[in-house]
Amino acid sequence: MMASKAAELVEYVAKAIVGDRDAVRVRELEGRMLELETAPDDRGRVIGRQGRVAKAMRLVLAASRSGADYRLEIVD
Repeated sequence: MMASKAAELVEYVAKAIVGDRDAVRVRELEGRMLELETAPDDRGRVIGRQGRVAKAMRLVLAASRSGADYRLEIVD
């Protein structure tokens, strides 16, 4: 299965933030949902203080043409 442009965008942004780039996984689920999984040590970087980084990633996704209809969840 080929990843959507929205999943590629989330993966690109996440890999720019985290320390362990190889641990970044983006899964596309039913209902236009994306799940972002990172190494446990990088989860705080992806979420950010008071969720600011996660909010910014969701905003970039919503502003993109390919990701406007997607939701982003960061999983443990």
